[in-house]
Amino acid sequence: MKLTGSEIVIACLKEQGVDTIFGYPGGAILNIYDELYKHSSEIRHILTSHEQGAAHAADGYARATGKVGVCMATSGPGATNLVTGIATAYMDSVPIVAITANVSVPLLGRDSFQEVDIAGVTMPITKHNYIVKDVTQLADTIRWAFRIAKEGRPGPVLIDITKDVTAASAEYTPVVPEPVERSTEYIKEADLEEAVRLIRESERPFIFVGGGAVISDADAELKEFADKLHAPVADSLMGKGAFSGANDLYCGMLGMHGTKTANLGVTKCDLLITVGSRFSDRVVGQAKSFARNAKIIQIDVDPAEINKNILVDCSIIGDVREVLKRLNERLEEHRHDEWDALIRGLKEQYPLKYDHSILTGPGVVEEIDRQTKGDAIIVTEVGQHQMWAAQYYKYLKPHTLLTSGGLGTMGYGLGAALGAKTGCPDKTVINIAGDGCFRMNMNEIATAGRYNIPVIEVVINNHVLGMVRQWQTLFYGERYSQTVLNDAVDFVKLAQAMGVDGCRVTTQEEFAAALTYARQLGKPYLIDCMIGSDDKVFPMVPAGKPIETAFDQDDMK
Repeated sequence: MKLTGSEIVIACLKEQGVDTIFGYPGGAILNIYDELYKHSSEIRHILTSHEQGAAHAADGYARATGKVGVCMATSGPGATNLVTGIATAYMDSVPIVAITANVSVPLLGRDSFQEVDIAGVTMPITKHNYIVKDVTQLADTIRWAFRIAKEGRPGPVLIDITKDVTAASAEYTPVVPEPVERSTEYIKEADLEEAVRLIRESERPFIFVGGGAVISDADAELKEFADKLHAPVADSLMGKGAFSGANDLYCGMLGMHGTKTANLGVTKCDLLITVGSRFSDRVVGQAKSFARNAKIIQIDVDPAEINKNILVDCSIIGDVREVLKRLNERLEEHRHDEWDALIRGLKEQYPLKYDHSILTGPGVVEEIDRQTKGDAIIVTEVGQHQMWAAQYYKYLKPHTLLTSGGLGTMGYGLGAALGAKTGCPDKTVINIAGDGCFRMNMNEIATAGRYNIPVIEVVINNHVLGMVRQWQTLFYGERYSQTVLNDAVDFVKLAQAMGVDGCRVTTQEEFAAALTYARQLGKPYLIDCMIGSDDKVFPMVPAGKPIETAFDQDDMK
C-alpha cells in the first residue's frame, strides 16, 4: 500500500508496539503530528512543558517498563532541547528513540529557519543516528532504530526526518518485528572455566553489582549466585534493586558515598566479581589502590568496558543474566565463615546513622521506605537527596530506582517520574528532588496537573545547592560561591498555580502524615520538606582518594 512519510512513521511505531509518545510539536514536524491526531486512540501523546522533559519522560518510561521510550520534537531548538535527555540516556544505557523533523532537503545547509544538524550534534551521545532524506528509506530506518536501541548494550537512537519526506509517498509493507535475542555470542567456555577456578580458590569473595544487572533483569540469577558463594554484595547507584537491599548478604552501596562496610570489604577481599559495572570513577576512587588485594572478574555485555578503567584478571563478555545462568550451572555451594564474620562485624561497627530528632533527608527517605515497603518506583534528581535515596531506601527489585547516574543531570527526575507513572500506572511513583534541581524543570508540574498523572514530588529543601555546598564546606574553606538559594520562591504556591496541590512540612511527623495523604489522593501532589542547610551526606570519600578512606560525622569530630 502507498502511504505518506507521516503515515509510515505512525504505522512503524504501531508495528513496534509503541503506546505512548512524549513530545512537543512545531512547524517542521506538523505533518507527523497531524497523522498522530488521527491515531490518538491507539498512541497516547503526552505534551510536556519543555522538550527536555519529553526526553527525560521517554527515559523514565523505558527504565520503568523495559520497553523503548519514544520522544518527538521539531527542528532547530526543539531538537537541541532534547540533547541533555539523550545524553542522560546514553550514559545510563537506556533504550529511547528520539524522532525529530528538519527543514526540507533543498533547504538543508543554508542556515534556514530553525535548521540545525541534529544528527551531527548528537553523534557522540547516541548508539546511532540517521537523517532520512528519501521516503523509501523511512520504514526500514525506523525499524533499525528500534532494534539498535534494544540490542546488546541498550541506548538512544535519533531519527531526523526532513519535512518533505514526511509529505512524500512510498510503498509500505507491514513487518512483524523479530525479537531481540540476548547477547551470548562472545561467552567463551574458557572464560567461564577461569572464573569458576578463581571462585573456587577464593577465601574472601565479594560481589559488586552495576546497572547491567538491572538492564538484563538478572535478579533471580544474581541471588542464586550470591547464595552459592555466600559472598557479601555491594552495588553501584545504577545497580540498585538487582540484589535486594533487605538480603542479609547486602552491604550497601560502593564508592564515594558508599558504606564503610562495602568500601572496606572490597579493599579486604581476595576476589572481586563485578557484574554489569563499568568501574566509574565515583565507585573506584583512586584506581591504583582499588581492590588491590584481589583478583578481579568482570562480567559485561560491552567488550569496550573490559580493562577500560580497571585492569581485570578474568572477563566474560555477554548478557549478565545468561552469564550468571552458566556460572550457576558450574558452581557448587561455598562457605567462608571467617570472611562472613568479618563482614558482619563491619556492618555492626559502621551502620549508617543520622539525627532522628529533626526532619532530615535520610529521615524523609526512610519514611518513604517504611510506607511503601519497597514496592514503589523511586525517581531522583541529582545531589545530596539522590545519595540519601540510594543509602536509606531498600530497593527490593530491579527498575525501581530511576536516576541519572552517568551524566548527573539536574532536572531529570520530574520528567522521568511522569514517564514512569505513564508506563506503570499501578505503581506508586515518587520523585525525590532537591530545591536546586526542582528549579531546573519544575514547569513539568504543569504537565502532571494537565494529565492528572499522580506522581508524588518530594522536595528536600535546604535553600542551598546542597552537594556543592558540602564540597565548599569540606574542601573550599566555606566559601559559598553561588550556592545559596535563600529567596522568596514558594514551591507550594508555585505548584498550586500550575494546578497541583501541595503542602510544606518541618517535622518528621508532618512528613509522615503528608506522604500518607499523598499516597491515597490519586492526583499529583508536592511535599516541600524544610531541612537544615548544612546537612551532609556521609560516609564520603574525597575525590581521587582510596575508597577505604571514607569518613563520616564521627571521624569529623
